[in-house]
Amino acid sequence: MLPRILMIEDDQRLAGMVVTYLQQNGYEVAHAATAAAGLAELEASAPALVLLDLMLPDADGLDVCRRIRALGAPLASVPIVMLTAKGDPFDRVVGLELGADDYLPKPFEPRELLARLRAVLRRPQLAAPDSGLRQFGRLAIDSGARRVSIDGQPRTLTSYQFDLLLALSGSAGRVLSREHLVDAVKGESLEPFDRSIDVHIGRLRQALEDDPKQPRRIITVRGAGYVFAKVQDA
Repeated sequence: MLPRILMIEDDQRLAGMVVTYLQQNGYEVAHAATAAAGLAELEASAPALVLLDLMLPDADGLDVCRRIRALGAPLASVPIVMLTAKGDPFDRVVGLELGADDYLPKPFEPRELLARLRAVLRRPQLAAPDSGLRQFGRLAIDSGARRVSIDGQPRTLTSYQFDLLLALSGSAGRVLSREHLVDAVKGESLEPFDRSIDVHIGRLRQALEDDPKQPRRIITVRGAGYVFAKVQDA
């Protein structure tokens, strides 16, 4: 699955060029010309990164950044790269303080944009602060109490399995590679041919799936990794 970028930019000519360039370099790109359309697309598609213009016709980009960071997990933690035509560094500082991960002043070289996007996407993404409770249909995850239940019935997990579940559910709807999961849980790189993560996924499925042989919560994406289903049975 290609990494999905959401570009919120009202300059149609610039957006067209950026979309084409990023697609040529292996990204799937959605474009929205207004803040309202961009926020709707964000909630609908859960992109890997948002490329956000500072000046939009219906809202200030800083306000859009603030609204994204106020959303619930996992959308609140989506990386944001801001585009600004303003020369005043104050706006850039405010953007970073509001939670933007990087900024790029216009005009910019497409290669620099690509390099910055790749750099941001390589950073480990921290889970957004929340109430500690994540609910996915019948499945409830209480990160504070480190408890998991289905239909109110507790399920027993090891500490490692619980941390793995937090990493998966914190990026619900996004494909996570084995390498990403090992790094998120253990803070170390995956050794070549190390399939231990698959064993832990299998044990998680035994604990959480109605039918572990036909999983509907933790789904394998061949050649890419695993995705935790954002929408689950009620």
